[in-house]
Amino acid sequence: MSQNQRPNYTFALIVVFIVCFLIGFITTMNNSMIEFCKNAFQLNNFQSQLVNSAFYGAYIMSIPFGFMMSKIGYKSTLVLGLAVVGVGFVINYLCISGNLDGDVSTTYWMFLACMFVVALGIVMLQLVANPYVMVLGSPEKGAFRMTLSQALNSVATTVAPIFILSVILNGKDAKDAVPGDIPMPYLGLGIFTLVLCAILFFLKLPNINEEEQAAEASGKEKHYKSSVFKYPHVWLGALAIFMYMGIEIGIPSMLAGYFEANKQLPGQATDYLWLYWGGMMVGRFVGAAVLSKFQPRAILTVCLVCGAACVGVSFFLSGMAAVYAMLAAGLFHSVMWPLIFNLGLQELGPHTKAASGIINLGVIGAATLTPIMGMVVDTPALGIGVAICMMFIYYAYVLWFCNWGSKVGLSKN
Repeated sequence: MSQNQRPNYTFALIVVFIVCFLIGFITTMNNSMIEFCKNAFQLNNFQSQLVNSAFYGAYIMSIPFGFMMSKIGYKSTLVLGLAVVGVGFVINYLCISGNLDGDVSTTYWMFLACMFVVALGIVMLQLVANPYVMVLGSPEKGAFRMTLSQALNSVATTVAPIFILSVILNGKDAKDAVPGDIPMPYLGLGIFTLVLCAILFFLKLPNINEEEQAAEASGKEKHYKSSVFKYPHVWLGALAIFMYMGIEIGIPSMLAGYFEANKQLPGQATDYLWLYWGGMMVGRFVGAAVLSKFQPRAILTVCLVCGAACVGVSFFLSGMAAVYAMLAAGLFHSVMWPLIFNLGLQELGPHTKAASGIINLGVIGAATLTPIMGMVVDTPALGIGVAICMMFIYYAYVLWFCNWGSKVGLSKN
């Protein structure tokens, strides 16, 4: 197919960008609920981190969902994911509103179960969004499109903490949070998602053949291995996402514990979360422009070093200066997800959908690493400082994957 005959994927990209916004909003809203849940349901640090476990634990289904997407295609997975998200929010409304006078512990477990259902839908949407953005256009611009989609995703992540403060808390202090604050906002989100699902059901989206597209880009037919499981860089990429989730989610998840350990700090952690996600938003827009001029590996390396430096500097500062140093890391965390994902999806052709499921499996890092960090915080001999130091291990592995692990098993062109 000639350049003039190349399909126009603009509308399809707009649809996927809307989905990216929804993914970012719901994911960050969930993480921002940690301090809310800790007070509303009377939890310790470990128990409050189960909000992350319930949500990100759903990514254990990434591989089965990836193979499902290979069978039913992008659009069907997109519509099904939106339907599951919408139903999960509606169930959450019904369960919590019907148990407001019951045991607070039971209500919390019901909340977690419902958010797990919502997260199953988000996993499906995540599986669609990443490879779809990669293939909706020329392969050489894949990292650029993915970073741009994540920039729009970050607009949602910046809005989500504000949504918690203004809609769910409705101007109250987080210490005064109660389970009854949850049902109505979640019902509204459920209705919105189901309406979007209905609209997309009737829209025509293009079918993509990744193998033909890759052959077209290279000007020759490519030969791929018989199974996605034979590509080591895919598995190493999944582990990189696993570690990255400890980086991205680690700071906002630990911020409430940091404020609790430093009671002289003004306000509450929720008041400052938007700065972290706002930094990621700015970083992704800047990254989308920078990626057109520099190699992805070089950008990822610089961001990893600078992000780790921000966290390290915070240990030498005190008061709000230390908080702002940690929050500044969000600026450099911004482009890590799309760049890691892009490196993990190289040279896969027809295996792209299944590989997306494998790499997305790494998101369970947020379900496991943050509760472990919460346990460290709850241990008097360790505390919040040791928990934050664990992030340097995560940075180190992603740096290795960026410069060495992502090249394992790739053909030499």
